[in-house]
Amino acid sequence: MFDHLGLTVSDLARSQRFYARALAPLGYAVQAEYAGEAVGFGDSGRPTFWLGAGKASGTGTHVAFAAPDRATVGRFHSAALEAGGRDNGAPGPRPHYHPNYYGAFVLDPDGYNIEAVCHKPER
Repeated sequence: MFDHLGLTVSDLARSQRFYARALAPLGYAVQAEYAGEAVGFGDSGRPTFWLGAGKASGTGTHVAFAAPDRATVGRFHSAALEAGGRDNGAPGPRPHYHPNYYGAFVLDPDGYNIEAVCHKPER
């Protein structure tokens, strides 16, 4: 189990705005900020997902966030697109991973592949 994860982004303020909107349906909000250097998001009062200012590495990086249900996966996808993300896979089943895998993918402003996934069966 990881403790926290960080991405380097090319425009910290832009990425903070994007992730604040995209991750809100998952219960994530800003938990810590270091002006112009880093911002940490979390869902339990402590930052577990960090953004740091610098040169983004972009493509090739994939981060998946757990969603409690399939509806939340859809809300994540919609919020991320409204925040300026680019569609990289609409909400839906991905049975090639396993029978209950339900995910959605977006590319963030730096090209990182961000996913919300639910592993529970459809109700």
